[in-house]
Amino acid sequence: MTKTKAPPAPPPRGPEQRRRTRRNTLIGWSFIFPNFLGFALFTLVPVIAAFVLAFMEWDSYRAPEWIGLDNFAEMLEDENFRVALGNTLYYAAGHIPLTMLAALGLAIVLNRKIRGVAFFRTAAFFPYVTSLVAVAVVWNMLFNPTMGPVNQFLGAIGVSDPPGWVASTDWAMPAVIITSVWRDMGYYMVLYLAGLQSIPEEYYEAARVDGANAWHRFWHITLPSLRPTTFFVLVMLTVQSFKVLDLIVVMTDGGPGRSTLVLSQLVYREGITEGHFGYSSAIALVLFVIVLGVTVLQFRLNERRNG
Repeated sequence: MTKTKAPPAPPPRGPEQRRRTRRNTLIGWSFIFPNFLGFALFTLVPVIAAFVLAFMEWDSYRAPEWIGLDNFAEMLEDENFRVALGNTLYYAAGHIPLTMLAALGLAIVLNRKIRGVAFFRTAAFFPYVTSLVAVAVVWNMLFNPTMGPVNQFLGAIGVSDPPGWVASTDWAMPAVIITSVWRDMGYYMVLYLAGLQSIPEEYYEAARVDGANAWHRFWHITLPSLRPTTFFVLVMLTVQSFKVLDLIVVMTDGGPGRSTLVLSQLVYREGITEGHFGYSSAIALVLFVIVLGVTVLQFRLNERRNG
């Protein structure tokens, strides 16, 4: 029976090596600690405080009072909450699929070898880095019911009764969705472009040899190969859609009436404007649970499809 030789023990660490290890550890902490401190002070602590406030009544003038689930019971009877929840779902149902379709279409068109493709890619991405206030003001002018170019164009092609857009309770939300899609599609186009350029060209050449037409190549090669990119875009768009606030505040401020009032804006109104910090935190908690539930459901469906 042969004996296996034990590996030699590491040499004992000297004082110099221990000092060097301690110094490297301190240097690492010096890089991490400021970022962690900022995250803890400005994100982690406020989030935990908001969760606790959801079960309290507090108007910043009196001491907080524990009221249990009363804020959630009030939410069930609050018509503003039901309208804001419906409008948030309406916005998400329009914004997510339209942005994905527009971004994918742009990426396919701009993935071709055409003259000036770098300029067109930059032009498509430019709205995403443009000031949101400027975007909202310009689109408000475009959607002006009487003087806006959109309705003038619709009138020129024979539409006798064009929509009132941001002045109409029926068309204000579609106007916001169109503006959001136009602003966001450039960013997600970049993600889809990266996904398209990672697909091996040999797949398409083999499909052409087998007689596959353009639609078959798109359906059986492009779309399956883009599944990881599509899943990432879907999750990002879902989170972004449910917490939309700034564009709606600038374009319509929740109006006309309550036609574009969303949950994030209701959180702001109840907390900052009305001083109902407990009730506002309860709405924020419900919004968080909705987004978390939808995201977890998307992950589960994606795992089941890949499994």
